Amino acid sequence: MSRVLVIESSARQEGSVSRQLTRDFIAQWQAAHPADDIQVRDLAVEQVPHLDANLLGGWMKPAQEHSEIERAALDRSNQLTAELQAADVLVLAAPMYNFAIPSTLKSWLDHVLRAGVTFQYTETGPQGLLTGKRAFVLTSRGGVYAGGALDHQEPYLRQALGFVGIHDVTFIHAEGLNMGGEFAEKGLAKAKAQLAAIA
Repeated sequence: MSRVLVIESSARQEGSVSRQLTRDFIAQWQAAHPADDIQVRDLAVEQVPHLDANLLGGWMKPAQEHSEIERAALDRSNQLTAELQAADVLVLAAPMYNFAIPSTLKSWLDHVLRAGVTFQYTETGPQGLLTGKRAFVLTSRGGVYAGGALDHQEPYLRQALGFVGIHDVTFIHAEGLNMGGEFAEKGLAKAKAQLAAIA
């Protein structure tokens, strides 16, 4: 049995293409792997605060010096990190907002990319501690950006995931969704076909 962690980050609950892709992924994955445990964390419903002094204090101060707010911030980071550590498969649903990922997803990453916990610094450079995991990133985009200079999603997420040791990463882009008609339909159909092949 594998554990699958799904991270939703779309601000929209209705009409969200990234959420549609996630639903398709979960249905197909469950059909192919019925014994797997799937956990969904919705960052639009349970928002993760931005990195702030309270979280930094929770990370850096001795436990006996923590304020209640710092302790709560550390507990939240520990919970999110533990979910990621326990997962065998990570699924990130990431609509493109202003050429990049949603700020909610960035906040989640800021809570789980932790020195000494999910990566460590060595004499030869940083080393990821979350090896052996697979990741799938499901994006939705109004235009066509894959492989271009304006795509700040895929390069950033590949780097962030690789930094913690997750190098087996598959991207599925639903592109051209705001370009209308047949173009949008083809973009979504292509993404759905790729999803079906994965499961």
